[in-house]
Amino acid sequence: MAIFKAYDIRGVVPGELDAEIAYGVGRATAHFIGAERLVVGRDARVHSPELCQALIRGITDEGVSVIDLGLAATPMVYFAVADLAAGGGVMVTASHNPAEYNGFKICREKAIPIGEATGLKEIEARVAERVTAASAARLGTVEQRDVRVGYASQALSVGAGRPSARVAIDCGNGMASVGLEPVLDRLSLTVERLYFEPDGTFPNHEADPLKLENLSEVSDAVRRVGADFGVAFDGDADRAVFVDEGGRPIASDLMTAVMARHQLARKPGGLVLYDLRSSRAVAEEVEAAGGRAEMCRVGHSFVKAHMRESGAVFAGELSGHIYFRFPNDLIADDAIAAFVALLDVLDVERRPLSEIIAPLRRYHASGEINRRVRDTGIVLETIEQEHLGAPSVSKLDGLRVGYSDWWFNLRPSNTEPVLRLNLEADSEAKMVLERDRILARVEELGS
Repeated sequence: MAIFKAYDIRGVVPGELDAEIAYGVGRATAHFIGAERLVVGRDARVHSPELCQALIRGITDEGVSVIDLGLAATPMVYFAVADLAAGGGVMVTASHNPAEYNGFKICREKAIPIGEATGLKEIEARVAERVTAASAARLGTVEQRDVRVGYASQALSVGAGRPSARVAIDCGNGMASVGLEPVLDRLSLTVERLYFEPDGTFPNHEADPLKLENLSEVSDAVRRVGADFGVAFDGDADRAVFVDEGGRPIASDLMTAVMARHQLARKPGGLVLYDLRSSRAVAEEVEAAGGRAEMCRVGHSFVKAHMRESGAVFAGELSGHIYFRFPNDLIADDAIAAFVALLDVLDVERRPLSEIIAPLRRYHASGEINRRVRDTGIVLETIEQEHLGAPSVSKLDGLRVGYSDWWFNLRPSNTEPVLRLNLEADSEAKMVLERDRILARVEELGS
């Protein structure tokens, strides 16, 4: 089914995804994981209650019990799976996608993600079979649980600093406010609230902070009230983008670098991971703080697996995912915890966020640029051959080529014939020159 993606299940409702499919996903997921209990949470999209109810019915028909969190942010589901020692969990959400979409994020015990390479294909293969199979002799039960207080304690654990700051927060009518409010109750902040009410129609703007137009209102609010910084969350609160006291957006790789320094103060000498699209400034800052830096693949399932295997204490992606190692052997991307981590930074540094970030803007990045091509494999192979003499060539995720004063990464989309270019150079002129050269070559080869 086309709705099964690399990291989750996602599609338009009802054309691609409906209650019948949700029931099948529930049965197939329960059958695949084979646990006694699963955690389920949902976002506020208008079709989430129906899909969630069908999903839960599928899980319980397999004889598996459900801990139902009701409305929840995705990091709250991860927390509940670990804290309640459940065998896995499902979050009903389409994250940052428009209102007509919905879907499922699935994880195993300890919130270990289930993606294409770790079981999602097997779940897809079992859907049709389990829908027609007889229900279990003893059906699973459903128990409602409120984990907000425990979750807030976990989010607050990533930083000790509690400054009396003024902040502007845009929840985008997504799920961030559900997990954020009990955190704010325990902080001494003056908060300018934007769109805290969960509303799955997203009446104000898309809950996608990676699009600059969706940051305009939080930036305006920061300037209007004189806030120390602002933050905009995505639809399910596993990603966030920050703006400084002037309302200027901050690239998420630079936020990774800033937070890593302070996380390393708590765990000296630790390993920090950063995705291969991130600025060289990230590794430089980690190493300057006495830590070890290592590049990793793009995607939350890959980052979490790498953290678990390597013992990394912290990680970040250009996409706004920030990863923490929590108690109960939980590794999770958590934007609300990232908010707390930034408060800790400001409490220690005692200077404006713009001043903290300014030295990290020492390189010039292209941003991610997409180009549709006929055959991604042929384009990548050809460009790789043309750069064999480069000082560094990696195929960790697509093609990454590094020179002394610039580097680029070309990475294929998981779902369409598209190549994504990220390029960084020591000067803006060099960045523009090499960016245009690579794009011209991609277009020539891909036409």
